[in-house]
Amino acid sequence: MASTTAHVAAPGRTPPRRHAGDLLVLGVEGALLGVAVLVGAVLNARGVGLHADAAPLYATWRPHVGWGSPAALAVAVAVVGWGARWARTARWGRLLAAAWLTAVAWTVSLALVDGWSAGFTRRLTPQAEYLHEVPGVTDIPAMLAGFTDRIVDFQPDSWSTHTAGHPPGALLIFVWLDRVGLGGGTVAALACVLLGATVAVSVPVTLRALGAPDAARAVVPFLVLLPGAVWVGASADGIFAAVVAAGLALLAVRGRVAALVGGAVLGFALHLSYGFLLVGVLALAVVALRRTRRLGALLAAAVGVAAGTAVFVAAGFHWWDGYHLVVQRYYQGWAADRPYAYWVWANLAALLLSAGPVLGPALRRARTAAPGWRAVGPSALPAAVRVAGPTVLLPLAALVAVLGADLSGLSKAEVERIWLPFVVWLLVATAHLPAESRRWWLAAQALTALAVNHLLWTVS
Repeated sequence: MASTTAHVAAPGRTPPRRHAGDLLVLGVEGALLGVAVLVGAVLNARGVGLHADAAPLYATWRPHVGWGSPAALAVAVAVVGWGARWARTARWGRLLAAAWLTAVAWTVSLALVDGWSAGFTRRLTPQAEYLHEVPGVTDIPAMLAGFTDRIVDFQPDSWSTHTAGHPPGALLIFVWLDRVGLGGGTVAALACVLLGATVAVSVPVTLRALGAPDAARAVVPFLVLLPGAVWVGASADGIFAAVVAAGLALLAVRGRVAALVGGAVLGFALHLSYGFLLVGVLALAVVALRRTRRLGALLAAAVGVAAGTAVFVAAGFHWWDGYHLVVQRYYQGWAADRPYAYWVWANLAALLLSAGPVLGPALRRARTAAPGWRAVGPSALPAAVRVAGPTVLLPLAALVAVLGADLSGLSKAEVERIWLPFVVWLLVATAHLPAESRRWWLAAQALTALAVNHLLWTVS
């Protein structure tokens, strides 16, 4: 683990050849995005059912500015100018507090480019959203017991699109907010922002707990200026990302109680999205990277997941039944039209716009820092895990999860928000960027978010 930390903190200039490798990867990213946009435009012109006017993003072309434009630019300038240096020197507690506050400011500013009403008040109120169903939930136990009966479409009481496409935990969040007097579109949108911004805390906490304190500091500015903040403000996927990140952070810190609670949080996350079965890859990576009591933590986490799942089973919701029905519902809608042959690779272009152009170069450097896996036998694997460290294994686990979701065919379009819970772990690889280049990469990240938000009208 010490080798990972030393690499992140190492001073000096990077050889030009390694910069050339970054530029080559950046060129490949640009080509992928350009081809995805061009092919998407051609397919839309031919009437192919992409159901995404600005493919590969689920958005429409609409250049605009708003009250949030100067604020977003100011936040970007501040983080690009001073973020990386301050992240290295600030006290840990102050750094985490500043990271969360700045991430909130960045996300709110981007949302306000669309205006207060469109960016917040009405963002989560369309018929397809969860809030549409909240007034009708008068009995939570009855809702859970009968949830699967309303998943399939074309029946009088079918759930709205987003509610039907997820387990009931997603709807429960907004029902609970309403029950405590925090109902309505504005509060729901602010909850997405305030909770979604906590990934800028949970991910560094995880890295520090896993023995990579310098890496934890290095990734903070990249989590703050997350291009995916365009979709965190405001969509429920921002909350989903926060729940997953919090659960993994609890798995990373010491103590079986923390692991138990982390498992319970991840058990709840499993009832936010059927795709979060893939979070198990990240959870196993975190447990493997723990320095002590791995087996105890794994068992405690498993008990927590089982307990969280048991609550839903006792209430009458069975995850596996819901999954089979949601696949049926999926192909009752746009998924039946959207061509797999386009989206299976265009999804990756959308991922680039959510994670930012730094993704490819960061993953390339993380791969370079990895040990020789081919030469590692089963007996040497634990040592290899420790040598690679969290800045290699966590992005790798997130990449495996993303590729699994992509190849499944159940993620055709809209992945720029759906994959947010994995994007933040992919960006852990930015810890391997040389210090002198981080400011430029942060600027590229900010420009990506600003360009998307000002050129396109994104929808959740």
